[in-house]
Amino acid sequence: MTYYTKEHEWVRIDGDVAMVGITAYAAQHLGDVTFVELPAIGKTVKQFEALCAIESVKAASDIYAPVSGTVLSVNDELNGRPELVNESPEDAAWMATLKPADLAETSKLMDRAQYDEYQKGL
Repeated sequence: MTYYTKEHEWVRIDGDVAMVGITAYAAQHLGDVTFVELPAIGKTVKQFEALCAIESVKAASDIYAPVSGTVLSVNDELNGRPELVNESPEDAAWMATLKPADLAETSKLMDRAQYDEYQKGL
């Protein structure tokens, strides 16, 4: 199941692994991504705390953790190809995987239909 935040991050839960990235909406509004600062493996974050950072021709932004957890892996491909965020934001350009601390936190997030409705109001 995939969930979304109001800050335009997504988290895809698969068993006890949570994959995190930004939405197509966020990627479009950032413009051309020039750098992704990935988190350190082993970093522990709380829900909605800064997980990593992203820079584009328009702005630098924090990416927030949709759920609390510990970083298991990062998408090293983004180090050499940050533009992947613009090309495939909700698939190939995932940023990190987390071991979630509490999957009940997903109740504070939106499903796809709720997120699509949320975007209409922006």
